[in-house]
Amino acid sequence: VQLQASGGGLVQPGGSLTLSCASSAGIFNIVTMGWYRQAPGKQRELVAEITSGGRISYVDSVKGRFSISRDNAKNTLYLQMNSLKPEDTAVYYCNMDWGLFPGPYWGRGTLVTVSS
Repeated sequence: VQLQASGGGLVQPGGSLTLSCASSAGIFNIVTMGWYRQAPGKQRELVAEITSGGRISYVDSVKGRFSISRDNAKNTLYLQMNSLKPEDTAVYYCNMDWGLFPGPYWGRGTLVTVSS
């Protein structure tokens, strides 16, 4: 399985970006899928996650600003990021887990830089 993340870039504070993560495998039967981020000098953290039961969760710092979604027909996971702040600057990684070895799988990171 290969995950292709895209959509990062440079954006001004208050701006928006949409990240995409396309899977080479079908995602209709996935167990969990989510977005993580790692800022310079910090540990990787879970930003948003969708479970097979449809439960969605966000880290407190992005609640009300970020929205995670999926398109099973396109085998793609999205992260809509609004009202971006400089502290959102990080490399963002997508993660998908079908509950089977050797997963879970990680996409290559996409850099998001929020700066004026």
